[in-house]
Amino acid sequence: MNDAPAGGLARRNTIDPVTLEVLRNALEATADEMGAVLKRTSFSPNIKERMDASCAVFDAKAQLVAQAEHVPVHLGSMLRSVEKTIAAAGGLDDGDVVIVNDPFTNGSHLPDITVVAPVFAEDRHIAYVATRAHHADVGGMEPGSMPGNSHEIYQEGLVIPAVKLYRRGELQDDVMRLILANVRTPEERRGDLNAQLASLRIGERRIRELAARYGADLVTAGFEAILDYTERRMRRRLAEFPPGTYCGEDFLDDDGNSDEPVRVNLTITVSPEKLVLDFAGSSPQRPGNINAVAPMTYSASFFAIKVLTDPEIPVNAGTFRSVELHIPEGSFLAAKPPAAVCAGNTETTQRIADTVLKVCAQFAPDRVPAASQGTMNTIAVGGSDPRGKIPGGRPYSYIETIGGGQGGRPMGPGDDGIQCNMTNTMNTPVEALEITYPLRVERYELREGSSGAGKHRGGNGLVRAIRSLDHTARVSLQCERRRFAPYGLHGGADAKPGHNYVVQGDGQIRDEPGKASLSLRPDEIIVVETPGGGGWGAA
Repeated sequence: MNDAPAGGLARRNTIDPVTLEVLRNALEATADEMGAVLKRTSFSPNIKERMDASCAVFDAKAQLVAQAEHVPVHLGSMLRSVEKTIAAAGGLDDGDVVIVNDPFTNGSHLPDITVVAPVFAEDRHIAYVATRAHHADVGGMEPGSMPGNSHEIYQEGLVIPAVKLYRRGELQDDVMRLILANVRTPEERRGDLNAQLASLRIGERRIRELAARYGADLVTAGFEAILDYTERRMRRRLAEFPPGTYCGEDFLDDDGNSDEPVRVNLTITVSPEKLVLDFAGSSPQRPGNINAVAPMTYSASFFAIKVLTDPEIPVNAGTFRSVELHIPEGSFLAAKPPAAVCAGNTETTQRIADTVLKVCAQFAPDRVPAASQGTMNTIAVGGSDPRGKIPGGRPYSYIETIGGGQGGRPMGPGDDGIQCNMTNTMNTPVEALEITYPLRVERYELREGSSGAGKHRGGNGLVRAIRSLDHTARVSLQCERRRFAPYGLHGGADAKPGHNYVVQGDGQIRDEPGKASLSLRPDEIIVVETPGGGGWGAA
């Protein structure tokens, strides 16, 4: 590690470079193991199959120290929200666990439930561990808690402020019962919450083992050394960009309540000391649910900047000390209550990332790909499962984000049918979906011809078609790039936009908008065709 500590740690002669690198990798392995425990012990396909969850380690000041390679939109927002969550809970004692999903504290949307626990060693507090997981239902007006047309947070589900689920090791059963009484699938929620708690326990154990091996003083000093080391590496990379001021914009199709496009406007100022991203001129907070809380804007911006640099640079609180954001008050990029925000996570972050990358292409053209699909293509299906012996059926809720085309890259074509940019989840295997839910997957295939042409073509999107079996289901869609296509770069062509529609019982096609909630009869099929990626370079 050639950039090992040159500041205060070196003067105190507390950590040698080899030990520091061992510590850094041990912390990242801890976050990875937390994720493995969560995946293997969870109940819902959304976590045990798709791994729509993320795990991380923080120091005693709630600065992110290490993360697993999980979902970017989760991890980037946790950089700024864990400290706020701990403060809202009034601090944490040994054995406490705080639970939260309130977007205006938690920095995401309601289905993302976060649990945080402190780690104590040698009779003092040295760290925090945190796990965030997307729960397949948290109540609200539609199954899946991702309605297409919500206009206030209360329609999107149960709001859990930062409250203690455990106090000094004792479960607060009234808190758990209150949560489970307000969701459609309480046993699945209990199972997933217990899996999150198990994830915290393994994280606590591994950090205490590090403290026992090296001493708590060295471990805590190592936290700060890791952040300083990362900051130095990131500053060196950012200094390679030519100084100047660069501008650009992109648009969301609509907010789900009107047809008016929603603007993301951005100016990036590059200097030897820092990058400044200014979102002045972006649209104001909107009636629909594409509003993003500020940590979401930070998350997407940090992601886009990070992918332009060395992939070997760790991601932690030190990585972005040299990146500054200005987000205008009152804009849809810094939503305030009671705004609807569920698509701010899934859709708006994708457009923010697209916009940042588009502007960065002006000063780093050999590092930036054309636009990827620019949406998570979220589909939620729920209702009462007619299978089994429960009168009226057992409530269920299925949630999925569907991959699409990656943008063509400076070094080659984009990949077909993958999750891009702000999400990193797997798909739900068809077999697991059909065993768990009263649904049948009629088609799951590449959407040929959806990629943008160019010297390096974009990737193709996907087609996923789902039939409801023996019952009428409710379907919610949150999709983008149905109107504004993923852009090509440097002469490459735009990709084909996405398309949602229902195949009715008589074979007729009924088009559906990108954001909608609707009923799906047993003789109908909902079809989601996802966008491709834009082309890079003239063909």
